[in-house]
Amino acid sequence: MKFEDITRSILASAFKVHSTLGNGFQEVIYQKAMELEMPLHELSFKREMEMPIFYLEKQIGTRRVDFFVEGLIMVELKALIKLEDVHLAQAINYLEAYNVEVGMLLNFGAVSLEYRRLTNKKYKEV
Repeated sequence: MKFEDITRSILASAFKVHSTLGNGFQEVIYQKAMELEMPLHELSFKREMEMPIFYLEKQIGTRRVDFFVEGLIMVELKALIKLEDVHLAQAINYLEAYNVEVGMLLNFGAVSLEYRRLTNKKYKEV
């Protein structure tokens, strides 16, 4: 699995945050906690990084990604009771729009941390 060591460290960070805080907080609380936890797992990242969205190889807008880890992996956080298919589709759309190969969707709102590792099947090496 590509970038397995990085995704494992991201998950370790997320599990620590979820086990410490539990569920029930707003997304921004989990973002701030992840911002403190990830360096403890030797992860470098940019928080709320503005990334361009392309269509037909032309930039048509921007969107902020919650975390861009190691310059390789897009991480989207949610604080919902349950992840729905629409959230997964949204995260995959972001991967494709940003042309990022690997992403993660983390949901801190459930009783147990929910997570999905995502791969952009339309990824094009630049």
